[in-house]
Amino acid sequence: MWPFRKDPHVKPEGPMAFRVRVRTKSGEVVELRLSKSMEISPTEGGYYVRKEIVAPRSLDRAVLEIWFDRGYRPVRKQVEGGELVPIREWTG
Repeated sequence: MWPFRKDPHVKPEGPMAFRVRVRTKSGEVVELRLSKSMEISPTEGGYYVRKEIVAPRSLDRAVLEIWFDRGYRPVRKQVEGGELVPIREWTG
């Protein structure tokens, strides 16, 4: 893995947060802001975040999990009840 490779789904927002978008089963897209200081927790080999999502219009439910290495680079991502939206598909 290249150390400066950009992740296709997890977009840095300054030095302390990330943005991700999840598409639920009905097609509704929910944007999340993941804060290093509030949501992302340290683990033995890096960091981890788990977010339960309820889409505001459709009330679809999904669960997002991301595992990061010690440099906050995503090494594994999983969505139950939806899928991650690639950054290249984001509008606005």
